[in-house]
Amino acid sequence: MEEKSLSQCDAQQRVEQIYAFQQEMHVLENDDVIAISSEQKNSINGYHQQLLQRLSDIYDVDTSRQSKQLSLGMRIASMLGALAMATSIFFLFYQFWGYLSTGTQVSMLVVAPILLFLLSLKLAEAEKNAYYSKIAALMSLACFVLNLSMLGQIFNITPSPNAFAVWAAFSFLLAYACNARLLLFFAIVSLSSFIAMKMGSWSGMYWISFGERPENFLLPSLLIFLLPHLSDHRRFSGFASIYNVMAMIMLFLPILILSNWGEISYLSWSPETVEGFYQLTGFALSVAAIWLGVKRQWGEVTNTGNVFFILFLYTKFFDWWWEWMPKYIFFFILGLSALLALMVFKRVRLSDLSKGISQ
Repeated sequence: MEEKSLSQCDAQQRVEQIYAFQQEMHVLENDDVIAISSEQKNSINGYHQQLLQRLSDIYDVDTSRQSKQLSLGMRIASMLGALAMATSIFFLFYQFWGYLSTGTQVSMLVVAPILLFLLSLKLAEAEKNAYYSKIAALMSLACFVLNLSMLGQIFNITPSPNAFAVWAAFSFLLAYACNARLLLFFAIVSLSSFIAMKMGSWSGMYWISFGERPENFLLPSLLIFLLPHLSDHRRFSGFASIYNVMAMIMLFLPILILSNWGEISYLSWSPETVEGFYQLTGFALSVAAIWLGVKRQWGEVTNTGNVFFILFLYTKFFDWWWEWMPKYIFFFILGLSALLALMVFKRVRLSDLSKGISQ
């Protein structure tokens, strides 16, 4: 495979693969499983060194444990710096806003996000890991959010959920342009909120009260789960996992809430019937998520399914036994259920490992 056809995530995986190969070869030689001549060993090491150098030059990947730790620190510093700068812009606007004329206010609101957006694109082209471009992108988003909010106040525009759709579109644009997972998170939240608000409005409630009906988030969760599977996301590190986890949270949290408070459901059934329906649905969907995650090797889907399956199970235990059962017996049963789940997951894991080895 040509190095230039790889994404940065693929290049980093290739580096990890090289080091894993070297370690395994060292173990095999020490156990006298295989013998490689000095010429072959030097040829392999020379090829790996050249390949690591090319990958480092093209993609700026981490080729050592120290550089990996430093990269993590740089990502954390970049995120904290972006949040701090965005917050600084927010308070700067409010500090001096009243001293500016209307024309100056409108000009600043329109120009600031555009300039920062162009700066983020320029920085994304110039640097490989896009640390500075992510800071500029988050500042641009902060200015854009302030843009719509402040323009609405200046011209007395009636608030509407459409602002969330515009924020989502701009956040998606910035996230994909700068490979920024934090902006993708904001985009998903904004898009999901917009859809939930619209569904609440169509049902007759005021749009800002959309959270009173948790079922408003069921349709957005399905849409968010499907989005990363409609196109290739291998060039965007971690994007597919964020989509999957956010979609599952937006699916399972409303079901968990409705399984305990059925009176807030759209369904016209009795609260007890609604709660029972969503309890069964929660168990079925969490088991399906675990199965799908194991089958497709989506670790984040499997883990999220596990978490919510345990939550559904423990809430049922609480409903059944908390009020009348001695607390030491209640928690002892919880411990036994955790051990049982551990045994089941272990059997599934061993079965999966045996299939992988046989293949």
